[in-house]
Amino acid sequence: QVQLVESGGGLVQPGGSLRLSCAASGTIFAINIMGWYRQAPGKQRELVANVDNVNNIKYVDSVKGRFTISRDNAKNTVYLQMNSLKPEDTAVYYCNIKQNLWRPIEDDYWGQGTQVTVSS
Repeated sequence: QVQLVESGGGLVQPGGSLRLSCAASGTIFAINIMGWYRQAPGKQRELVANVDNVNNIKYVDSVKGRFTISRDNAKNTVYLQMNSLKPEDTAVYYCNIKQNLWRPIEDDYWGQGTQVTVSS
């Protein structure tokens, strides 16, 4: 069993910053991918960024140069530093971990989501 506890999120003006944190607990294997997804009103859920246990990183094009994902393997924690926030970043952000990647369908766990609102 795996549990994800999210923190951060909130209200911020355009150009501001927020940092999201997510700590995983339970049976966490050394090889895994942790990341952040978001779902905005009227849009499909999309991958924002993810990072594996050896720091391979992916970002969606719309956040490149503004967001930074990082992780602390000792704490099983992933962070998303969000700078230069735009109204279009407004969404519910979900933490995710994937492990047992050798399986055709890997084990996939989700946090409950945290609201990020960017508005003047």
